[in-house]
Amino acid sequence: MMMTLFQVALGGAIGSVLRYGTVAAIGAPWGTLVVNVLGSFVMGVFYILLTARAGLSPLLMAGILGGFTTFSAFSLDTLKLWQAGQVLPALAYVGASMILSLGAVAIGAALAKGVLA
Repeated sequence: MMMTLFQVALGGAIGSVLRYGTVAAIGAPWGTLVVNVLGSFVMGVFYILLTARAGLSPLLMAGILGGFTTFSAFSLDTLKLWQAGQVLPALAYVGASMILSLGAVAIGAALAKGVLA
């Protein structure tokens, strides 16, 4: 159990640094959108690749991707847009985040299945 917690903590630190760097380079809220879509895509790939290999799952899925993807940051970015009176950009951001992230996880899983088939 301690090794699993260490993997999650280490992965979370790595993912958080990657998220911070990405959002700092692109800017919020769109950097957060990129993080969530990219993280969803990689989550779909890892879901397929790691199904039979649970040993790396805590590090990669809960750790790195858990630290990298940012639903709470997404929620805060949306609230800030809304409170600034930018209702249409807020709605566009929510719609794009949901559609692109769900599509990315499905595409990532489908590509990983195709490669492994």
